[in-house]
Amino acid sequence: MSKRSQSIASMFSTRAPETKSIAPDAAEEAKTPRVASASVRSMRESFSGFERENEELRARIGSGAMIVSIDPALIDPSPVLDRFEDDADSTAFQALCQAIEERGQEVPVLLRQHPFAQGRYQSAYGHRRIRAARILGRPVRAMIRVLSDEDLVIAQGMENSTREDLTYIERAVFAAQLEQAGHSRRVIGRSLAIDKGELSKLITVVRSVPPETIRAIGRAPKAGRTRWAKFAEAMSDIYVVSQLRRRQIQPDFQALKSDDRFVDLLRLATRRNTPEKLEHTVLDGRGRRIASLVTTGRDVRLIIDPELGPSFAQYLENRLPGLVNGYRSSILGESPTD
Repeated sequence: MSKRSQSIASMFSTRAPETKSIAPDAAEEAKTPRVASASVRSMRESFSGFERENEELRARIGSGAMIVSIDPALIDPSPVLDRFEDDADSTAFQALCQAIEERGQEVPVLLRQHPFAQGRYQSAYGHRRIRAARILGRPVRAMIRVLSDEDLVIAQGMENSTREDLTYIERAVFAAQLEQAGHSRRVIGRSLAIDKGELSKLITVVRSVPPETIRAIGRAPKAGRTRWAKFAEAMSDIYVVSQLRRRQIQPDFQALKSDDRFVDLLRLATRRNTPEKLEHTVLDGRGRRIASLVTTGRDVRLIIDPELGPSFAQYLENRLPGLVNGYRSSILGESPTD
C-alpha cells in the first residue's frame, strides 16, 4: 500500500451521526423537468439495476434473520471504514452509550464470519454500537450472514445511504478506499447509490486534497460538493498547499470545530494571494537611517529619508544610469554595448 493510501485509510475510525450535506444545485436539478436523453435513460436504467440488486441483497440479509448475542471482543471492523473520528463525535457517542445502557441495543448490527481468523467476526455496519457495547461491557445483538467482500461494502454503503449521516468528505474518502481495495466503480456506485459522474467527482477531491489536510479538517458536515470541489481545485498551487500545512498545525486552528476548520482553510486557499511585503532599512557609515528598501512581489521601492531632502533624490537620479551600467558590467558580466 502506498504512503498516500495508508494516509487515506488512517482518516477513518468510528461512526458519528451528523446530517449529510446535499449540494443545492443538485436539488435544483431535481425540480427542473428535462427531456430524457439516451445518456440520462442509461443512467436511470443503471440506478434501477442498482436498486434491484440492492433490494435483493437486503432481502437476503433480512430473510430468516436470527439475532444472536456476540462478545464485542470477537468483532473486528470492516476492512474499509466509513467514519472519521471527530471532535464532535464524543457528545453523540456518549448519548448512544446512555441510550443503549437505558433501553438496550434496539437495532442489531450486521456481521460475517472473519475470512482469515477462525472464531472471529467482521462488521458490515454498526461500528459505533459495537464500540458502545465494548465500553459498557455487554454483548452485541447481531445478525450473522454469509457475505462476500462486495456484499460487505455494498451493505455497509446501503446502511449509510439509508441513514444519510455520512458527510460529503466521508463519502469521498470511503469511495477512494474502496477503489484502492480493488473494488470496481460499479460496486462502489452501488454501495453509495451514485452514478459514475458523481463517483468520479468524489474520488477527484480525495486525490487532490492532501490526506493530512482532510484529516485536519475532519467531517465538516456542512461542506458539500461545491465547496469541496472549489477547495480541491486550489490544491494545484504548491504555495497554497504549503500555507495550509502551516496553518493546520497552529493551536488556534485545531481548537476550531470541524466546519469552522474547513471554512478557515477554504478562505486561505481561495483568497487572492498578495505578495508578502518586505522592508529593509538602509544605514550610512555612522548607523543613521538614510532610506528604506520596500519589496512587494516583483516591485521594489526606495524611500529616501526626508532629512536628506529632494536634493539627494536629484543627485541619485543623475547617477542612477551609471550605477545600473556598473551593476550590469560587474554583476551580470554584460559589456556596455549589450
